[in-house]
Amino acid sequence: MARWQPVLPGLDPVVEGAVTRMKKLSVYFRRVREQSLVDFDLERHEFDTLHKLAGRGGSAAPSELAQDLGLAPASVIGRLDALERRGFVSRAQSATDRRRVVVRLTDSGRETWLGAVDVLGHEERRLLGVLAPEERATLNDLLRRIMLAAEEDPAVPHWHA
Repeated sequence: MARWQPVLPGLDPVVEGAVTRMKKLSVYFRRVREQSLVDFDLERHEFDTLHKLAGRGGSAAPSELAQDLGLAPASVIGRLDALERRGFVSRAQSATDRRRVVVRLTDSGRETWLGAVDVLGHEERRLLGVLAPEERATLNDLLRRIMLAAEEDPAVPHWHA
């Protein structure tokens, strides 16, 4: 901050400090997540697919996964083929509609997904654990308010208004 204050005299050190710390934390959590993927031998797209499937209770139609992932159905089929070869998912005909396919998370897929999720979750709890419970609640509320302001109308850059 001391270096930038003379160059940008209007710089608010509190705002800049908060934004810089949020950016650094975001990068830090991304590194932890990426390392957890390496540790569990997962590609990012594999983790994302397992994550969405787990979020649906471990069972979904390919079309539902495509919608959740924001992908074309054909793209999801390729992902499912690879995950099935690795033993992370299985596919079967629906018991209620033989034209439908149901994708299920296997025990191995659930274990791998949970392992990767737990690494990041542990680190999140460790870092936020330096705050008292009421401080964590306050931080959560403050960040929610900031996000709401950011999401008001992202198509309109507010700095040009």
